[in-house]
Amino acid sequence: MSSHGAPQPMISRKCGAISGVAEIPGDKSISHRALILGALSVGETRVTGLLEGGDVLDTAKAMRAFGAEINRMEDGEWRIFGVGVGGFAEPEDVIDCGNAGTGVRLIMGAMATTDIAVTFTGDASLRSRPMGRVTDPLALFGATAHGRSGGRLPLTMVGAQDPVPVRYTTPMPSAQVKSAVLLAGLNAPGETVVIEAEATRDHTERMLAGFGADISTEITDEGRVITLKGQPELTGQTIIVPRDPSSAAFPVVAALLVEGSDISLPNIGMNPTRAGLFEALKLMGADITFLNERLEGGEPVADLRVKYGPLKGITVPAENAASMIDEYPVLAVLAATASGITHMPGIKEMRVKECDRIDAMVQGLRACGVQIDETEDSMTIHGMDNIPGGATCKTHLDHRIAMSFMCLGMVAENPVKIDDAGAIETSFPDFIPLMETLGAKFAKLNG
Repeated sequence: MSSHGAPQPMISRKCGAISGVAEIPGDKSISHRALILGALSVGETRVTGLLEGGDVLDTAKAMRAFGAEINRMEDGEWRIFGVGVGGFAEPEDVIDCGNAGTGVRLIMGAMATTDIAVTFTGDASLRSRPMGRVTDPLALFGATAHGRSGGRLPLTMVGAQDPVPVRYTTPMPSAQVKSAVLLAGLNAPGETVVIEAEATRDHTERMLAGFGADISTEITDEGRVITLKGQPELTGQTIIVPRDPSSAAFPVVAALLVEGSDISLPNIGMNPTRAGLFEALKLMGADITFLNERLEGGEPVADLRVKYGPLKGITVPAENAASMIDEYPVLAVLAATASGITHMPGIKEMRVKECDRIDAMVQGLRACGVQIDETEDSMTIHGMDNIPGGATCKTHLDHRIAMSFMCLGMVAENPVKIDDAGAIETSFPDFIPLMETLGAKFAKLNG
């Protein structure tokens, strides 16, 4: 069942070489943060390149419910008139975050130190995901949360009346947890400190600094120690959202899958805390060139050229996991065509995404004839010359699982079907037409 209505089954057939320019949508992580920090600022924030997928649009609706004025202009620019730190009003209705795990966790952090009560819900996938990893550290500020068993949505959070600053060590690599704590620290007095043993994507720290927060990062024996001084006055900014490297992963892998392919991808975000996939692809022997490397809005950006070529299996460095956790599903598809064995350790975080992504990929790839082994914390894929395909793969309301199996169908001997493409809308609304323009053979099926 799609998160937005009836299931939308699709089929992907083997195709010839793909070519052309892949115009990737704006970065989802940065888009969420731009809306939230714009809403917490004083004055006007202007955002160009915002991802207009379901997840981000749900965050925009939430910020309006908290009192921010948010408008999309005819030229595609978004303008946000914020309410300032601590200025969130209590929403009149439930906040529905749809499929957005990032959105709901960041919004919880942003409101946790304001004395308001907010009830959060989402689609079936989001309602199944654990929220304790965020509500537990937010409780240290004085916020309380009341949800279903396991801390699942629907959940009501009551913000702290008299918030206190927190020093918190993240128990697992999670940019969502880190960001929720930092956003909560904005409206707490004194210094809030987050310590992470393993670096995760740092968009929140970069953007907080850009909006005027006093934030610093120090590398110590404990790890990355991030210190935020509370109760700043954030001021509106102009933000150019780079294009999403996680979305770019799908046409990149497709070009590496299909013999003779050659594509270009302009303006892709190359933040080093998000670049693990490209490092892994290079280790496999991928022909990827990074052109016109530059900074835009404080974020590194480059134009990519990707050409098909033979690949070899590798052991993906476990230390890369945090910087590519969303890209493992489509990398598993690519690994199925590489020579030798690809081992992916240190990836247990995949089990608590929109679905258990390890299980989803194992079941789908096996159904398509691929030998794949799993442990709680790893996948091992045995490469083969020809992928049989021919299966219908379950997507579990997960956009990345859906897109990964659509890419698999582009190279499998027999068509690959997915039970529901509806979730793709949450992060990459133009995925299907973009891939078809490049040369993919996708088609809708009758439900």
